[in-house]
Amino acid sequence: MSSLLKNLAIRSGILGGMSRLRPTGIAILMYHSVLDRPESEANTLGGIMHSSEVFRGQMEIIARHFSPVSLNDALQFLRGEKVLTGRPVVVTFDDGYSDNLDVAIPILNQAGVPATFYVAVASVDTRKLPWPSRLRYSFYTTSKASWRAADGTAYTLGTFQERDRAFLRASDECCQLAGDPQEAYVGKLERELDSVVPEAKGDLMMTWDQVRSTVKSGHIVGSHTMTHPNMAYVDDSDAERELRISKQRLEAELKQSVPHFSYPCPAMSPHWTQRTVDQSRSCGYQTAVTTIPGIVRRTDDPLSLRRVRPSKTVNGLRWNLEVAFAGLS
Repeated sequence: MSSLLKNLAIRSGILGGMSRLRPTGIAILMYHSVLDRPESEANTLGGIMHSSEVFRGQMEIIARHFSPVSLNDALQFLRGEKVLTGRPVVVTFDDGYSDNLDVAIPILNQAGVPATFYVAVASVDTRKLPWPSRLRYSFYTTSKASWRAADGTAYTLGTFQERDRAFLRASDECCQLAGDPQEAYVGKLERELDSVVPEAKGDLMMTWDQVRSTVKSGHIVGSHTMTHPNMAYVDDSDAERELRISKQRLEAELKQSVPHFSYPCPAMSPHWTQRTVDQSRSCGYQTAVTTIPGIVRRTDDPLSLRRVRPSKTVNGLRWNLEVAFAGLS
């Protein structure tokens, strides 16, 4: 549908009217990074960035046309302990980038929008980017002409498309690993491609002081695992460790309970299972968000919540939310 028709549909009030005919639901938005110049990190963060200008416009849309609420409000709604009115929106961030505090939070606070920030704990501990960014940088910047996957398949690295295809294949291999084996895989690939993320890029990740400042600023911090694997593909012991130890580390650093979790979705599908839902419950989590698209309804399991992608434009976010609340997506 063209932008003109979308704007007409929004201004007509038809979509808003359709949403009022449906049971109350919550849109949980998924962000990662907000930068003044996102193009500067194209070789590391790829498509997960939003410009500060667009993000500011999107938060103004949420504050003006929807009802921003916290994840704790959403949990109370799901438990039947709280009534939410209007069209509630929860804002979340994955990974734990330092720009979340430096750039996003001032915009959020100005707009009066609460947010939840899910932290990949090992990346904060080591000040290293999560493995997808490290692999992306190696494939996009290497001078090597080819790379060979674990099964022996050779990938040429002449064009961007070829590099991206090889990156996606390597991501499929790496996402099934956690902890030390994952780090060993990334290190081996970096040596093979002779391209390592500069140490200065570690500043893209939060420090523990910044994580604590995020909480002090009135926002929520949750777990995004230790090492960002696809939880559906790691074994039981690794999944348990990623869930439990990340929670324990966050609680020790923040001196408070951490009941919220976000599933990484770095590659392959699915990224969660009933097994991981059961494990998250046994570890003491009260909510867990996925990347499955859609609106959250009262009858949903709090440990497998859907989210809505925000789009890369201000008007695109408005459209995505209008359509989602109207039940058309």
